[in-house]
This record gives sequence, structure tokens and C-alpha cells, in this order.
Amino acid sequence: MSDIDKLTATIIEGLQEKKGRHIVIADLSNIEETICKRFVIASGGSPSQVQALAQSVGEMLRDKMDTRPIAVDGLRCGWWVAMDYSDVIVHIFLPEQRDFYDLEHLWADAPLTEIPEED
Repeated sequence: MSDIDKLTATIIEGLQEKKGRHIVIADLSNIEETICKRFVIASGGSPSQVQALAQSVGEMLRDKMDTRPIAVDGLRCGWWVAMDYSDVIVHIFLPEQRDFYDLEHLWADAPLTEIPEED
């Protein structure tokens, strides 16, 4: 398993721990001039859940991989949080903002992987 795969799996684990919904991985690795290799996109049902999802991802990556984000933006507003881990950027949205920005389809050539929801 590559470092990017481990990073992605740990991010997903952090999102699932706090019941993140509609988790999708957009693989940008074969698209030239992108800012990262992958987007991990998820939804939370409220601003406080979006913040809790971001906190869970941050804690999981610190504990399991001794990794911290380069930057985090949006924690105060709670409707869209972006966490930059260099090769992987995590986007956590409220559903309305996710629909509006539609990051999954920003790059039409990026293969998407939907992560099954846990009960």
C-alpha cells in the first residue's frame, strides 16, 4: 500500500468514525497540473458535524500517521472545511454547499470511488 493509499484510508476512517456521509474519492493522479493527487469529499449534516468530521480526520492522521495538514480552512463557518495534506485534500461540506460546488465533477476525467456508508 502506497503512502497516498494509507493517507486516504486513514482519512476515510476518520470520516466514518463521526458518521460522515457520501464519501467520494476523486483520483486526480493522471490529470496534469492539478494541485494534488486525490480529493476526498464528504458531507456532514450540520455545521457542528462538519467541524467534528474535520477534527476526527486531523486526530486520526496525527495518531496513526504522525501527519498534520499543511493548511486547514473553514473551521469557523462549518459549511465547508478544506484540509490540505499535500497529495490529498479533504473537503467536508454541508449538503447544499457540496451540491453547489460539485467538486466531484470539476475534473470530468477523474475516476470517482464512492465509499459505502456504514450503518
